[in-house]
Amino acid sequence: MSDKQTPLQKWVEEMAQLTEPDQIVWLHGGQEEYDHLVEEALAEDVFEKLNQDHLPGCLLHYSNPNDVARTEHLTFICSKEKEDAGPNNNWMDPGEARAKLTPLFRGSMKGRTMFALPYLMGPSQSPFSQVGCELTDSRYVAVSMCIMTKVGDIALKQIGDSSNFVGGLHSLGDLNPERRYIAHFPEDRQIWSFGSGYGGNALLGKKCHALRIASVQARDEGWMAEHMLILGLERPGHETMYMAAAFPSACGKTNLAMLKNPEFEAQGIRVWTVGDDIAWLRVGEDGRIYAVNPESGFFGVAPGTNYDTNPNAMESINKNSLYTNVAVDPERDPWWEGKTNTPPANLKNWKGDPWNGEGPAAHPNSRFTAPIANCPSKSPEYDQPQGVPISAFLFGGRRARLAPLVYQARDWKHGVFVGASMASETTAAATSAAGVVRRDPMAMLPFCGYNMGDYFAHWLSIGAKMNNPPGIFHVNWFRKDENGKFIWPGYGENIRVLLWIADRMEGKAEAHETPIGYVPEPSQMNLDGLDLSTEAMEDLLTVDEEAWRAEADGMMEFFEKFGDRLPEEIRRQEEALKARLAE
Repeated sequence: MSDKQTPLQKWVEEMAQLTEPDQIVWLHGGQEEYDHLVEEALAEDVFEKLNQDHLPGCLLHYSNPNDVARTEHLTFICSKEKEDAGPNNNWMDPGEARAKLTPLFRGSMKGRTMFALPYLMGPSQSPFSQVGCELTDSRYVAVSMCIMTKVGDIALKQIGDSSNFVGGLHSLGDLNPERRYIAHFPEDRQIWSFGSGYGGNALLGKKCHALRIASVQARDEGWMAEHMLILGLERPGHETMYMAAAFPSACGKTNLAMLKNPEFEAQGIRVWTVGDDIAWLRVGEDGRIYAVNPESGFFGVAPGTNYDTNPNAMESINKNSLYTNVAVDPERDPWWEGKTNTPPANLKNWKGDPWNGEGPAAHPNSRFTAPIANCPSKSPEYDQPQGVPISAFLFGGRRARLAPLVYQARDWKHGVFVGASMASETTAAATSAAGVVRRDPMAMLPFCGYNMGDYFAHWLSIGAKMNNPPGIFHVNWFRKDENGKFIWPGYGENIRVLLWIADRMEGKAEAHETPIGYVPEPSQMNLDGLDLSTEAMEDLLTVDEEAWRAEADGMMEFFEKFGDRLPEEIRRQEEALKARLAE
């Protein structure tokens, strides 16, 4: 290094003086360095090896039982003005936050190694890409970040002498929930995370940087950072059509991103995976909007994942992957609820104790971290520097009786309203009460780093920059019949809905107008070989106007939280919906 410190070196030194690690280890990237990191973590019992004959390179990690999920109530946006954080975020004054967290970080890395992880998110040599540096005393975090991002010299080269990087300071501390904070400083482009080793709280490149900080940066610079999958739909005789989709948790996001249907693949129709969780989007010189996946891996929920629900995910996690809080059988193979119908005998549960059948064997939020390179459906355009052109946006959630299987918004402004008003019903497994409607605009409520009233305005402004905006659709795989049974088979069969959307964008599919948007005629959808009655299909596509009138009241009650920050266009769209329903 030269005698003159770069802004990155200066920041790292300041953070080291605060946290007092025994040593600082800079990661430069490469397999040899990764292998050494893993061996050290194995020696310190941070990881255990799984069955290397079945799952080469795969590791198991148990987190502290009090540290198994994102902690939204301890996650703060520390903008200078409270109104800029909005009612959708917990706000803390940045001076107060630093005063509260600085004593926690002081000396927190004594006796530990500080890993300096410069990382690149997005394709290299791309106008989309962003850089950050996470400082952490967790080997689990260091290994995970090597899977999820491009760590090392590739990022150092891009940072260079610039101060244009996101700085993330993370320490496990003593893992005491009473001393656990995840603080974001959007104006300073910094993140301070203390007291948690869980992925979403500790892998600072993920939700913290790629969504909360990046959403503010995107607003300021005129692009978009969204909680969206990106997929490509390949059809014979057509260019691959790319779509981006946003769903709240437990709504099939990863399954759709990796959708596999052998029947349609035999016809040359298939889905390619560009990304399963986060999309960064920019309007190109041609007036279309392009998207990249900023991540290099998957951080997926294990329970419910199996060869029926998501075969591509199962193939993605069979080598060089990291499992967190799953159960393990005597053969050192991981297991979780839903992997097989019958659990293996003599399991150890997610706490490492013998499982007697009481309680879940794997934690309900147990995870896998896998390189995207493993994915059989990885798109050839995954690392395209200019991104892929998006033709359609999809929004969706769990609605037992309200939303039809699919409908199209009337135009971009109406589509923004559809996304802003989207909601999902809770399941009994998630809360004590089932069927409670939770608003989650664009599936970004926990991840938008600023006031969502301004966020809706940003979406509207992006539409004005495009000469041919993508179509916006709403989907609902979870419609139930009068007996409470799911009507639509879902999973691989969802490709039939994607095909109708593609036809619709090419002007080939008809739809009838309803107060909420354009709904397909059953005859316009490819239902060949699907065991679904005419009555069931009609039920899937029915719009209950009385139910929607009640829904419209719920929408406005939610929007009122944003007061003067709510764009007038959202109010106009809500009034227009009510007027159409009244007619």
